Amino acid sequence: MSSSTVTTTATPATPQQLVEHALATSRAEDCVVVLRDHTSANLRWAGNTLTTNGVMHGVSVTVVSFAHVPGADGGVATGSVTGTATTYDQVTTLVEAADAAARASSPAGDAAPLVDDTPAAVDWDEAPVPTDIHAYDVFAPALGEAFGRAEAAGRILYGFVNHEMTTTYLASSRGLRLRHVQPTGHYGCTAKDRALTRSAWVGGATRDFTDVDALAMDEAVAQRLAWAERRVDLPAGRYDTILPPSAVADLMIDAYWAAGARSAYDGQSVFGRAGGGTRVGERLGRPGVTLGSDPAYPGLECAPFVVATSSGDTASVFDNGLPLTATDWMRDGELTHLVQTRETAALTGMPVTPEIDNLVLSVDGADGSIDELVAGTERGLLLTCLWYIREVDPQSLLLTGLTRDGVYLVENGEITGAVNNFRFNESPVSLLRRFTHASASVPTFSREWGDDYFSRTVMPALRVPDFNMSSVSQAL
Repeated sequence: MSSSTVTTTATPATPQQLVEHALATSRAEDCVVVLRDHTSANLRWAGNTLTTNGVMHGVSVTVVSFAHVPGADGGVATGSVTGTATTYDQVTTLVEAADAAARASSPAGDAAPLVDDTPAAVDWDEAPVPTDIHAYDVFAPALGEAFGRAEAAGRILYGFVNHEMTTTYLASSRGLRLRHVQPTGHYGCTAKDRALTRSAWVGGATRDFTDVDALAMDEAVAQRLAWAERRVDLPAGRYDTILPPSAVADLMIDAYWAAGARSAYDGQSVFGRAGGGTRVGERLGRPGVTLGSDPAYPGLECAPFVVATSSGDTASVFDNGLPLTATDWMRDGELTHLVQTRETAALTGMPVTPEIDNLVLSVDGADGSIDELVAGTERGLLLTCLWYIREVDPQSLLLTGLTRDGVYLVENGEITGAVNNFRFNESPVSLLRRFTHASASVPTFSREWGDDYFSRTVMPALRVPDFNMSSVSQAL
């Protein structure tokens, strides 16, 4: 008599199965689950040679448990736990930890009824959408050609490209079932001369890399290196300065992050009045200036509903699933909305306007390109990007930081050389009052914040007549 051994391989759980398991396992009164399936593909190069490439995949699960607090005053306490989870056992561990955290917590100040009237997403049952190295099928061969051109001309190229796909599943014990697929990509290329005395950078954001031209990227840094063949040293001071869209994005993202309603209402931010209350209704920028967000903005599409894994001044786990719509934070120069949860909206008496994952700045009547701003400048500076931005004073939103990878001298409408780098001290809110010229708004990428935090922006270039270069920097 013979015997045989049969080996079976368990089928991995789907995201939907992991989510449903979490909801079924929780012993809390209510539960919200956020699962993110994330893949990324990247290329890195240095010295005109591709150095690394890779594809990564991960699944993170956040379980938010809601527990009623016993006693006369009652209330609802929450516990939120996030971790990597691809198996039922791993999800169970997260659920048990979230349930325990909720039972041990004090009543939540942002407590509100969970969203339960949103219809289930029609695509809830669909699988995650991944990316892979084939995202660069068009870009990579052109990058190889760019390496050859740069080598022949004495340029050294360094850079990085990254493409990500994140599929988010949001569900609750109240029947909420939502799904969103988010593509995110960016590119950045730095060029240096053989002596390593000149440096230039270009970068941008993309959803799929079909619109990224590696040869144009090389041509742009080559032109900037050529501008820097003449060097002029300038002292600190206030200069007529052209901020390209990338640098404007660097600063406007900081302004957006500072626009929380609670800190404004308490008089703790540039958007609050001394002694309390907000500045909503006040004109903070020039007429014609609009700063807004829209989850359906073409090319900047992002999640059309709230996804909150923890509560804070600008987010609430109770708001998960709330629909997001186009919101003007500033319209015609007037502050119109602040980032509001349902809790802060009740406090301020204003509409619920949650944070949205894109930002658009436009100026009525502005057209043309940054080249036209340069052509209209008698003497001034053209920046490339900003770096190491930090807040100095929240009351005025005074920021400090450094210029990087090219500050160019403009004389009689032409770029005539490069100057030294500077440390700056400026407030983005003040700049919206003081700029004199603007270009058309275009998709751009924040060098400071785009890699890890905020990549979906549309910005104009701005010309500021008295930009404060507070000291000279020795950075290249």
